[in-house]
Formats: sequence, C-alpha cells, structure tokens
Amino acid sequence: MRKLITILVSAIALVMLATAPVLATTTTETATLFTGNCAGCHINGGNIVRRGKNLKEKALKKFGMDSTDAIAQLVKNGKNAMPAYKDRLTEQQIIDVSAYVLEQAEHGWK
Repeated sequence: MRKLITILVSAIALVMLATAPVLATTTTETATLFTGNCAGCHINGGNIVRRGKNLKEKALKKFGMDSTDAIAQLVKNGKNAMPAYKDRLTEQQIIDVSAYVLEQAEHGWK
C-alpha cells in the first residue's frame, strides 16, 4: 500500500511539473529587451519625443496605459510617434516587455 501511494504521489508530481507554465523570459532578459528596443526613447521611463507621455506610473494611469494588455496593444500597433513592434517582437516578448514597464513604473524606475 505504501509503495502504491509513493508511486501515485510521484506520478502526480511528474504531471504537475510537465504541465507547469514555463516563464517566457527572466527579468534580466526582459530588461535587455527593453534596453534594445525601447530605451532609445524611454530611458529610465522617460520619453525624449513627448515629455508628458512617459512610462511613469502617473502618466500611465492618466493615459489609460495602466494594464499589461493596454501597454501590449500600444507596443504591438504603435500610435502617433510610437512605432509598432508587432513585426519586430514576438507576442510573448511584447507581453513580457509590457509587464516589465508596469513593474518598473510601480517601483519608480529604480
């Protein structure tokens, strides 16, 4: 009986590990992605093109960009001076960099 329970628990653990989502990128990889694609205009969460449209928490909330989905749509499709990145980044990279922007904004880009 004990052997059966051990086998059953092992099988369940194996299934859980096999079906667990894999993190797309690490924070370091996402920071590098941001630096390579976004920091040219948005260094430290700023905006060298339009000063008020920065990536600081207050501005993100003001312009309705305070969710990963909203930021991802902007990154994907662009708007005005902001170019679209749907042909340069994968869908997962867009999601990752959008989450990174929110996280950095919440921590004051420190």
